[in-house]
Amino acid sequence: MSARSVRLLALIAVALAALALTACRNGEGVRDEGPSTASSVSPGQTSGPDRAAPCSGSRTRTTATEVSRPVDHLLLRLTNTGTANCALTGYPVARFGEAPASARPAPETRPRSPLTLSPGESAYAGVLLSSADGSAAHPRTARTLTLTLPTGPAAHPALPSNGVHVDDGLTVTYWLSSGEAALMY
Repeated sequence: MSARSVRLLALIAVALAALALTACRNGEGVRDEGPSTASSVSPGQTSGPDRAAPCSGSRTRTTATEVSRPVDHLLLRLTNTGTANCALTGYPVARFGEAPASARPAPETRPRSPLTLSPGESAYAGVLLSSADGSAAHPRTARTLTLTLPTGPAAHPALPSNGVHVDDGLTVTYWLSSGEAALMY
């Protein structure tokens, strides 16, 4: 190695050391802030120490609960029944009855980052079943619900025995970390 290359490497090392020292100017240095609660994982990626595989329909349990407030709403709950963390992104693709289309998403409910569910943890989505003023077209009673996740089999959570009233105002939130947040839209 030439003298010029050695000097260049020494200058780079000094510059990097100076940069590292100024980054820790407050005297705290680098701190471990604990595990991340969100992970961005694309389908097909394997899980690693800080990544979670996508939540699969075969390792989750989904329920649908009719709520009294707000009116005309349903609360969806997805629970990780697997033994490892899983990442949940987007919104549930929810199709009521034999409808050709699924509920449209409420874009204002999109979280800033995907959810990571530990075993036993749940995520929630709220469903506005029908327009409050009855102005939406195609009112009907749905007795079945099909929820589709990006991986694994579809889920078919039970609806109330008399079904639920839906119309073209059918809207679903993105998956959120609390039931209260899912019903606030």
